[in-house]
Amino acid sequence: MIILENVTKIYEASNGSVTAVDNVSLQIKEGEIFGIIGYSGAGKSSLIRLLNGLEKPTKGKVVVAGRDIANIKGKELRKARQEIGMIFQHFNLLWSRTVRENIAFPLEIAGVPKTQRKQRVDELIQLVGLQGREDAYPSQLSGGQKQRVGIARALANNPKVLLCDEATSALDPQTTDSILELLVDINKRLGLTIVLITHEMHVIRKICDRVAVMENGKIVEQGEVLQVFRQPKQAITKRFVQQVVEPEETKETITHLLDRYPNGTVVQLTFVGEAAEQPLIANVVRQFQIDANILQGKISQTHQGSYGVLFVHMDGEKEEIARAIDYIRSQQVAVEVITDAR
Repeated sequence: MIILENVTKIYEASNGSVTAVDNVSLQIKEGEIFGIIGYSGAGKSSLIRLLNGLEKPTKGKVVVAGRDIANIKGKELRKARQEIGMIFQHFNLLWSRTVRENIAFPLEIAGVPKTQRKQRVDELIQLVGLQGREDAYPSQLSGGQKQRVGIARALANNPKVLLCDEATSALDPQTTDSILELLVDINKRLGLTIVLITHEMHVIRKICDRVAVMENGKIVEQGEVLQVFRQPKQAITKRFVQQVVEPEETKETITHLLDRYPNGTVVQLTFVGEAAEQPLIANVVRQFQIDANILQGKISQTHQGSYGVLFVHMDGEKEEIARAIDYIRSQQVAVEVITDAR
């Protein structure tokens, strides 16, 4: 559905050039929800603007829905953009237009007859859950409702791809979750390919099938979300994963408890999929002559299954702890020894 081959975007400035996207190659499958995550200045927004032709690459090839976006213009580019919807962080609604009129706007530009416009707008209002708000103006809507208008407007021309540029960054956590659930529903119903730009790992965890991590204009890591959570390779990816799986107070808690329990071993257990739902610690205590004290832990749900991290303090004979760790690993749970004070 989307192919980027060795794409580079360089902006010229008075004090020199800036490489916003640096030799990026990427393939996004039809019908998947693909996340691109990075901190400010990583090149995410420049990359997404290359996908809908708002920017042209300095080098490389950008193919979306079978069209070489970088090498078309005029009528052909306008037609291609009708197949690529986009929603924004700050909604970008027309404040003098009602909900219905905002959604209808791209249909007007496309020359869709009035009767068909009305029918399509009614369908979209139903789809995004804005029944009863058709005649409200943006100033009368909550942030979540404004974004629902933005989503409906982006879907007006039945696009094949939906681009989301920090679409939930201006929303509170509860509203963010409702918008993410709506995007998943739209993906399932319409088979729409969704590309989601964000700096929040919670968003990636919640709905994405695969993720690419950007830093300094490059993609430094990519893969299925659950695999990236399980084995993050780059330092920046580890920081993003820690946003979700390791509470801020974890290190403080471990340090405090180690002061109280100077003997034994502290391990970090990483669970993926069904392993996150098994009574592992109870089984370990029953089978081995050790004491196990859970210091901190969290289980998160990703779009592909459960992912959990647990910090456990084990006390007992060295050989018995080693046997317990071997058993845990045999249960498809990753084990990392944090401290070994025996």
